[in-house]
Amino acid sequence: MASRRDDDDAAHHEHGSELSETQVRVRALESVLVEKGYVDPAALDRLIETYETRVGPHIGAQVVARAWAEREFAAQLFEETPAALASLGIAGGQGENMVALENTPAVHNMVVCTLCSCYPWALLGLPPVWYKSAPYRARAVADPRGVLRDFGVELGAEVQIRVWDSTSEIRYLVVPMRPEHTDGWSEAELAALVTRDSMIGTGLAKQPAESATR
Repeated sequence: MASRRDDDDAAHHEHGSELSETQVRVRALESVLVEKGYVDPAALDRLIETYETRVGPHIGAQVVARAWAEREFAAQLFEETPAALASLGIAGGQGENMVALENTPAVHNMVVCTLCSCYPWALLGLPPVWYKSAPYRARAVADPRGVLRDFGVELGAEVQIRVWDSTSEIRYLVVPMRPEHTDGWSEAELAALVTRDSMIGTGLAKQPAESATR
């Protein structure tokens, strides 16, 4: 049976588009590994499907939206994060080692991994390149306000910034503040306001005017 990768290649040729140089190299390496029996094509397809549909920032956004919409869930999320995630069907895949952090008008949380690139894959998918970079890992601790400024976030001097260091044992999810003027919004509409960066703490949630769902 042809794999999804074969189908994708056929679709590219059918529509006349070309793969990038990086994609060509990846496909070539994949072919060699499959031919030598090091990689099971079916297993590879399942892995790709997982990162395309089952994990990613949209999962974290759904969690944040539920916390915004339901006080009881929010209370559980901040008190016992793994149990709250399990109630949404998010278990395993590091979900059992998660801690949710609440942003408030007085406190802004930001996450970094100073040793490597520990990241809540189950909720946010693959980490952005900058998250793994040495400059971010160093400056997030030494100059968090400067880092936030680089991301376009300017916080008042009265706002305390707390920097949390992820490890292999514990990962963090920042729950950004809910934007004003979103009363009565559905969870799907609220989730559209939640960005990946806002769940790392290097960004804020979108404002209602920026939402394409309204």
